[in-house]
Amino acid sequence: MTTWTLRLATTSYTVALAPDGRWAELHSWGPHGIEDGPSPLRNNGEVHFITEADAAPIEYAPRGLRAFGGADLEVAGETWWSLVESESTSDTLRLTFADELSGLWAELCYQAVPGQDVLLRWVEFTNTGQADLELTRLDSAGVCIPTGSAGARLTYLTGQWSQEFQRRELILPAGRFGLHSRFGVPGHAAVPWLAVQDAAEPDGPAWGISLAWSGSWQLEAEIEPAGWTRVHAGRLPHPGPVRLAPGQRLSTPELALASSVDGLDGLSRVWHAYDRSLSRPRTRQVLYNSWEATGFDVDGPGQLALAKVAADLGAELFVVDDGWFTGRHDDTGGLGDWTPDESAFPDGFSAFVHQIRALGLDFGLWVEPESVSPKSKLYAEHPDWVYRIDGRPATLIRNQLLLDLGREDVYQYLRDTLGKLLDEYPISYLKWDMNRPPTERGGPAADLDAAHVANYHRLLDHLRTTYPHVTIEACAGGGARTDLATIARTDVLWPSDNTGPLDRLSIQDGFLLAHAPHLLSSWVTDAPGIFDPRPRSLRFRFVTAMAGVLGIGADLGRWTAGQRAEATELIARYKEIRQLVHTGVVHRPRADRDTEAVQYTAGDTVVVLAWNTGRLDGAPLVPGRSARVRLRGLNPAASYVDRNTGARYSGAHLLHAGLPFDWTPADDAAVTVLDTHQRREVTLP
Repeated sequence: MTTWTLRLATTSYTVALAPDGRWAELHSWGPHGIEDGPSPLRNNGEVHFITEADAAPIEYAPRGLRAFGGADLEVAGETWWSLVESESTSDTLRLTFADELSGLWAELCYQAVPGQDVLLRWVEFTNTGQADLELTRLDSAGVCIPTGSAGARLTYLTGQWSQEFQRRELILPAGRFGLHSRFGVPGHAAVPWLAVQDAAEPDGPAWGISLAWSGSWQLEAEIEPAGWTRVHAGRLPHPGPVRLAPGQRLSTPELALASSVDGLDGLSRVWHAYDRSLSRPRTRQVLYNSWEATGFDVDGPGQLALAKVAADLGAELFVVDDGWFTGRHDDTGGLGDWTPDESAFPDGFSAFVHQIRALGLDFGLWVEPESVSPKSKLYAEHPDWVYRIDGRPATLIRNQLLLDLGREDVYQYLRDTLGKLLDEYPISYLKWDMNRPPTERGGPAADLDAAHVANYHRLLDHLRTTYPHVTIEACAGGGARTDLATIARTDVLWPSDNTGPLDRLSIQDGFLLAHAPHLLSSWVTDAPGIFDPRPRSLRFRFVTAMAGVLGIGADLGRWTAGQRAEATELIARYKEIRQLVHTGVVHRPRADRDTEAVQYTAGDTVVVLAWNTGRLDGAPLVPGRSARVRLRGLNPAASYVDRNTGARYSGAHLLHAGLPFDWTPADDAAVTVLDTHQRREVTLP
């Protein structure tokens, strides 16, 4: 049997060709050397009532070839094929299959990411026939995972707006599990990401997939007849089938595959390393955003007053949110007319921006380029630019419509409009929002979802190339656009509009399972807040936001002198640990007694952020003990010293007994920095 092995950083992925050349199948996937032996996936039993392909760990299959199991490609009229060409290097593989009857050629593409344990897979289709081909399903890959007879343990991220990234787990002993989005973005309800483990080994090896697609998508996991798990994922042809004309080529989105022998904790670190490889090297600044302080009531003097306080606290970036542009007095107007409202800035908008920068702050703006208000000048001039069906009423969501970004004239307008802003004003940060999924996209003839996504990516690529100094934050009503394709084109992600501290811990836990902390934008907001009236201290809210990229969204004009002093101290402390938080190895340590924690390790230094999530009733009146956080990945023979208290712990103690915390109502969150004894002890502010 012909095989090809792709070697990753510590793992390998081996593909085998079926003896008759009709399909490729997975031989093995795991640590280096796992390929040296018989395949743990190959079917060795008799096949009854199904085809051989239905029982094989097949890499990619059309419906005609895999008639009963989950097919990855569905073409009207069915499709069969066989291998016609193969091409491989040490880190790439291309296998070309052809259907002589229909003329469809499918090139299965594999790319090992240099220095990573991530493999990218996608398919490139070509119609060499004489008639249009209609594709109703075109996944990026079929992924076979060697789970056992107990079934699969699936970990996934789901929720809704303001409750994104909720970690969920289920045991799939048989049958099928699926997730999808028809929102034109990955969506709030689910993330195109999945982790799979053997149901009998909750701490055992983990395999994962993550789809690099910013539009509608689908994902399914199914227990196969032989007992292993097969996952397939890809873009969702929505609203209708994708037509491939004679001579036309089409590529599916990349599907990233990862694995780790260290369970979910190890798998998340593989994803973090990959995210970092996609990101531009830059310091993610401490920002202040004015939205929760002023809403749409934006004016120069009010914003400047907030900026002065933010600068005094130690913020590095001031972002004016919604309400800065012409006609934007509420949520019914203005979108599309991206011209500063000069009447709100007595000295002019340009002078205002320079006043902010004179405080030592960089300047940023909120934009929502894809949306348009019916009351705007843009809509009056170009009503045909929105998604619409002739003769049907337009649906308003959040009092706005969505531009058809797939149109070249819309793309050119947005490119020129954003370019004019960035050329005229010293803007170094854009918060790119999208609060409205598409409706009325018309009939199935046009591949509108793919056209919109392609120009969204194209516009971000243009901004990154033309304005490399501008940091871009991706937001879509919160965390509805947090896919790998967006991550590759932006610098930071807004995971949720919910900034309530207890809810945020859950949101950030799920986010950090899939994505790296340098992407996690997190704000300190006022309490009680919009979403979470449960009392938590200012320190708790700051320490929560320190788990990623720290921002402040509170009304600083209402803060007391004591609150400002505490915030100044905490921002200074965050800056001390920021680089380690953003680049260190992340662990989720085990904690007890209503305590949650996250651990960051780099070299000889460990940072532990911990929170008391239980009752705030102070010290117990009955015998009790300290809450403990059992750390991970330490040297048991080393000695670790707390920079603040000077307390000394052995690595073995921190691993097995845990780092102790004694919570009180005045002390419900903590930042602990531990150094090995070889390092000079430094006291943080």
